[in-house]
Amino acid sequence: MPRVSTIDPATSSPGVKAAIRSHLGMGYRLTNEKLTLLHNVTAFDALEDRSYAVDRELQRLVGKRAADLFEYAISVQNDCVVCTTYFRKLLRGIGFTDPEHFEFTEKEKLMIAYGRAVAKNPKEIPDELFRRLRTVFDEETIVVMTTMAVFMIANNIFNDALQVEPEAI
Repeated sequence: MPRVSTIDPATSSPGVKAAIRSHLGMGYRLTNEKLTLLHNVTAFDALEDRSYAVDRELQRLVGKRAADLFEYAISVQNDCVVCTTYFRKLLRGIGFTDPEHFEFTEKEKLMIAYGRAVAKNPKEIPDELFRRLRTVFDEETIVVMTTMAVFMIANNIFNDALQVEPEAI
């Protein structure tokens, strides 16, 4: 059971309604996580709006599929039910139904390994992994990847701490 309720958009304040209109206007949908965050527009903007901006930047640099797989790997490593459920649904659209039999590119494998390493323990990322990252990605991309990892971890912590209910698949 969630520790904090979701807001009711119909009875929310004008500021919350404006944030919802803006978010929906960008083509996004409202999830239980977002409806929980919307108890405070500043918190919503900080975690959701800014993470979407970084996600768009990551997609520009590495492609949507690679970005989605990276973010999914972080959520799996953190064992966040809300985010893994969200990404499983999203990834089904590209045929990702069985990770054991899915063809990852070398770039995707590297990003997945990095995402999992950051989520597991950012102080112990193997030097060899980082050396491989630097042979494939420039410093800007590594900075954006790492920033996106931080946002994903923050989303995972938010969902787990407040026991946000996952969306139906």
